[in-house]
Formats: sequence, C-alpha cells, structure tokens
Amino acid sequence: MPDFSLTPEQENLRDLARKFARTEMAPHAAECDRTSRFPEEIYRRAYELGLMNLNVPTEYGGSGLGLFDQSLIVEELAYACGGMTTSTIANCLALEPILLDGTPEQKERLLTPFCAEYHLASFALTEPSGGSDPGAMRTLAQKDGDDYLVTGEKCFISNAPNASLYTVFATIDPKLRHKGVTAFAVPRTAEGLSVGPDEEKMGHRASSTATVRFDRVRVPAADRLGPEGNGFSLAMRTLDQTRTPIGALATGIAQAALDHAARYSLKRETFGKPIAEHQAIQIKLATMAQAVQASRLLTWHSAWTIDRGQRGTFESSMAKCFASDTAFAVADQAIQIFGGYGYMREYPVEKLLRDAKLTQIYEGANEIQRTVIARELLRKYA
Repeated sequence: MPDFSLTPEQENLRDLARKFARTEMAPHAAECDRTSRFPEEIYRRAYELGLMNLNVPTEYGGSGLGLFDQSLIVEELAYACGGMTTSTIANCLALEPILLDGTPEQKERLLTPFCAEYHLASFALTEPSGGSDPGAMRTLAQKDGDDYLVTGEKCFISNAPNASLYTVFATIDPKLRHKGVTAFAVPRTAEGLSVGPDEEKMGHRASSTATVRFDRVRVPAADRLGPEGNGFSLAMRTLDQTRTPIGALATGIAQAALDHAARYSLKRETFGKPIAEHQAIQIKLATMAQAVQASRLLTWHSAWTIDRGQRGTFESSMAKCFASDTAFAVADQAIQIFGGYGYMREYPVEKLLRDAKLTQIYEGANEIQRTVIARELLRKYA
C-alpha cells in the first residue's frame, strides 16, 4: 500500500496554498460569485507564488510538480472558491498536450516565454454539436502548403476571454472521426480567431468561459502537436493527467461544505439543544465525512499511481467521478443542515452546491467517466 504521509516539502506546499486561499481568495469569493467578476489580481498573485503552471517542468519556468503535489494545492484552493481554482489551474490542462507531444523545440519556444510572465491558456476541445464525442468534431484543419487553415467553433472554453494561447483540436477530415483529430497550439493574436462574450453560468462565476471561433486561422505546421490524426489520443492522455486535480478540486468543495455544516450544527439550537446532538444530523455529518475522506484517498491514490509512471485511466476516472458526485451530495446535505438559511446567498453553502455541479460535467461528464471505468474494469476480465 502507498504511504500517504506528507513530506515537510509537501506540508509547506499545502500551507502556502491554504494561506493564499484563506487570505486572498476566500474574502473575495462571494463578491466575485455575485457579480461574475474575473479577479485577475488574484490570479496574478497565484502566478507570483508559483501556484500556476504546476505541471510545467522548472526548466521551462513552471513549478515542476507531480500530480500528488498538485492535488494538495488544488484541494486547498478549491476550499476557498471553486471558480477561482478553475481559472488558476486551467493552464495545466491547456499546456499538458504540449508537455506530452510537443517536440523539445516546441516546448522551449512555447512554454518558456509563456511561463516567464503571467499568462493564461485555454484547452479548446468541446464543440456545440459534439459535447463528449470528439469523434464528431467539425472544426476543420485544411492543409495549405506548409500551414493549416483552421475553421470552426469551440464552446465552454475556460479562460477563453483572457487567454493568450489556445490548445486547439481540429480534424483534417470529419469522415475519419477519431483518426482525423489533430492538435495545434494557436496564439490569441492569430488572424481570424475571435472570442465570444463571457457566459453567464450557474457556478464557478469567478472563472471566465466563452466560445472561441476560428475563421480560416492560419496555423504553421510547426505549431502542430504530434502527427496528424494523433489528437484524439493526445486529448485522452491529457485528460488522464488532469482529471485527478478535478477530484482534488471537488474534494476541496466537499470539505468546505462539511466544515460549514458541522460548525453550524454546533451553534444552531432546536428543541433546547444544538442540532448536532440530534441523531438525524449526526448521521448526515458522519455520511458526509466518510464520503469526503474517501474522495481524498481516491484522489491521492490516482495521483500516486500516475506519478509512478502508470497511465492511471481507471484511477483518475474513478477519483474524478466519485469526488465530484460527493461534492454535490455533501453540499446538498450541508444546505439541508442549514435549513432555510442554507438556501440564502447570505450563507456560503448554496454557492458550494452550484460550484460542485460543474465538477460532475467538465473534463468528461460523469456518465462518460462511468463508461471509462467499466471499460477499464472489463479489460481485466477479458
């Protein structure tokens, strides 16, 4: 069994993230949620502290952390605000394809200047008509000499209005389905690239999300990531890496909901005693605590597995799916413990429910995660 005792370095990382989350993120979380404000000053501060570009090796200017260390940081950030955490870690998702399939020249040319200053990047895979089916991709990359002309539309793209670099997936031929998908690194300055207005979302309202359109955007072959037709595999390998931190993000939300509920139960009185002394509330809190701890351990095990060099498809899908379902269920029960007050925006738990919902959807909806889990499981018996 793995030893999950934290090293002094890991304790310091977690403490740094916790201090930043509690002192710089949390005080602004409700206001940013209420007004849908993108708090760029907070993201710049996260960059300065080394809490962005966590997966990029130090030789290119990143923090060079493994998934276990990343998960420690992400859980602490999400405890304060899920939306801010999404924008803070979105670079990890967008830059992972460059780390996986980029040539040494591409990594040096694309990553070093990006990490040298505060920048945001976006992962552009999802399309309006495709959703969780990248094989149905319609964004087209037509060969034109040594370049590609990219035309199409991507939706639900995190950080899109503020990004300076997009990792874009397009197909060289829709008839090829998965075998035609190809990945490119596209700068914001590319002619023909435009970004739609910020979406009005249910939760994660401190994070910006928009549609990105490509109108014959010329992309040099030098900015293609890997060979033609390798994009689907690259996207799946990327998500194998990045699902685990989503499990950590969901765990942070769930832990916050549990903490709020437990503290409230000790102060709120009914029938002459704190509601924490009622068995019905104790059963709720015990069930919530079990699920939060299980989420954390599944996430840590997934990170440990991948950090040891395994692909971790099964483990990361399970961690993301279970932790996100837990976050929603625990936040829901926290509202129930607060009663009518939990439904009011004056109290923090209704925001946690709205933020938890997205973790069940992005980076592969949980219906897809269960399909992946079953597929990986059945391979062991075939």
